Amino acid sequence: MATVSSTKTSKTESKSALNNATAIDGISIDCVIFGFKKESLEVLLVQHAGGESEGSWGVLGGWLKREESADDAAQRILYELTSLDNIYLEQLKAFTNPGRVHDRRIVTIGYYTLVNQEDYNVRASIAVREAKWCKINEVPNLIFDHNEILNFSLLQLRNRVRQAPIGFNLLPEKFTLLQLMHLYEEILGIELDKSNFRRKILHMKLLLALDEKQQDVSHRAAKLYKFDAEIYKKLTEKGFNFEF
Repeated sequence: MATVSSTKTSKTESKSALNNATAIDGISIDCVIFGFKKESLEVLLVQHAGGESEGSWGVLGGWLKREESADDAAQRILYELTSLDNIYLEQLKAFTNPGRVHDRRIVTIGYYTLVNQEDYNVRASIAVREAKWCKINEVPNLIFDHNEILNFSLLQLRNRVRQAPIGFNLLPEKFTLLQLMHLYEEILGIELDKSNFRRKILHMKLLLALDEKQQDVSHRAAKLYKFDAEIYKKLTEKGFNFEF
C-alpha cells in the first residue's frame, strides 16, 4: 500500500479553500486508473481524507473548476496524485443518477486511464489519505456508485483493446510476447491460445523485435519487443479489429 501524507498546514488549507471556491457546484470528475503487475490487472483505489466519504475507499475524483474543461480537470486530478502528465485518458460518460450521492445532487463525468505502475508515484494530497493498487477481482464495495463506474470502465477497456493498441500503456517499454498475451487475457477475462496470439500480433507489424532477452529470470530468457511508435499511432487513430 502506498501511503499519502495527510498532514494539513494552514497554507495548504488556504490553497484548498481557494481551489474549492472556483469549483462548479454539483459537477465532479472521477478517474479509474488501471495498472498491470505480475500478470494481474489492477485498479488504483484511494481513501478519502475528508467530507462525508472520509475514511472510505473509492476511485480518484475531484471537482470541475469553472476555468477548465472536463478533460483538463481529469488531467489535473491525475497529476496531483500520481505526478503523471499528458497520459492516455478516455472519457466514459456522465453518471447522473439522482441518488448516487446522499443528500446532494452531483453529476460526475467518468474517465479511465492506463498507466505503467513503474512510473507511478503517490504525491501528498489534502483530499486523499492513502492509495493502493487492488486486483480487479478483489475490489471491495466502494463509495457512492464507484463500483458501477469501475465496471463500466472495464467494459469500455475490453471493447477498446480489440480496436486499438491502447493496452500497451500498461506495459514497460520492453516486454515479452507472453507478457503481452497475459495482459490481454487479464483485460478480456479469457484464456488465449499462445501460438495463435503470437501469429496474429506479429502479423500486425506493430512490434519491433529487439536484440535483447529477459535478464535475471529463473526460466529460459524470452526475446524482448517494443512497439513501433509510427504503427502504434496509425492503429490508434484508424483502429483495427483484433479477433482472438
